[in-house]
Amino acid sequence: MSTAPLLRIKGAAKFFGAKLIFRDVNCEVAAGEVLLVAGPNGAGKTTLLKAMAGLAPLTAGRVECGAPAERVAYLGHATFIYPALTALQNLGFWARMYGMSAERERLMAMLDRVGLARVAEERAGSFSRGMSQRLNLARVFLVEPALLFLDEPGTGLDAASLALLRREIAGLREAGTAVVWISHHVHEDRLLADTILALGGNTVRWYGPARDYEPEAVC
Repeated sequence: MSTAPLLRIKGAAKFFGAKLIFRDVNCEVAAGEVLLVAGPNGAGKTTLLKAMAGLAPLTAGRVECGAPAERVAYLGHATFIYPALTALQNLGFWARMYGMSAERERLMAMLDRVGLARVAEERAGSFSRGMSQRLNLARVFLVEPALLFLDEPGTGLDAASLALLRREIAGLREAGTAVVWISHHVHEDRLLADTILALGGNTVRWYGPARDYEPEAVC
């Protein structure tokens, strides 16, 4: 596993008008490392994640990313699924948008990876939340990300889909992908993380090894 930072955040601060969201955020993520972002609702987790991914500007500080843009993936709350298209058609559309091969064999392999091969020809509008999120994961896997941002991907998932998500995150880590992951299941998910960054009170309340994190001590 490489220890060179693939992503580095220095002195990050964000205001919305006069309202301070967070300040003095410093962290880094190496290839093959999972950074879990924790904190209460309203602490600025999603805002920070978007800034890390280059999707929103910071008020101060900077983001240094060493991953090629085409291998950076972001999975947010929206699934970007076209309900009138089948799972296979959705994945084919995304592949073409990325300028990648949309061969059926390749797309079916992705759907099989997330347990959706049997419903490949069904319209995505009939999918449950768990199935939709699995299809969204397949979209992310198309780019073989070097750096992956996950914003509460487990929200609303059934037990089987949540287990699949956690297996995939563990697999991505082993394959050398850097993962920045917001989770509301911190007690369970920290077992898959290397480092935890906890926001609260408009700043960083904890930044260190996941094994040493004690939520009660930083609330």
